[in-house]
Amino acid sequence: MASKATKTMSSKYDIVNNQLRSDLPDFTSGDTIKIDVKIKEGEKFRTQTFEGLVIKTQGSGITYSVVVRKLSNGVFVERTFPLHSPIVDSVTVLKKGRVRRARIYYIRNLSGKAARIKEVLPPKKEKK
Repeated sequence: MASKATKTMSSKYDIVNNQLRSDLPDFTSGDTIKIDVKIKEGEKFRTQTFEGLVIKTQGSGITYSVVVRKLSNGVFVERTFPLHSPIVDSVTVLKKGRVRRARIYYIRNLSGKAARIKEVLPPKKEKK
């Protein structure tokens, strides 16, 4: 019986591994990203861009998801995206931010200059 259980487990992993995306960039909390999402309207699909600050990443493998926060018409909107889902068309990192925490929920209570996140600058080139 152990062989049947092992056989079904390996087939489940094979199915999941076939659905994982390999085109996702590296990003963490504090980064500003742009996610293109496919939206179905009637029979047609269109692409909508959601650009904002990553405040949380969670999960691993097929369950990896990210919460992105953006300002829309004076109201902050947070949306959770499962990144390995077929509705996510592409992900682009616009800015790398430097934060000390993995989940930056404290940004919800800040406004104005206090809500800024320091940007990570590329390393300087040495002069010869």
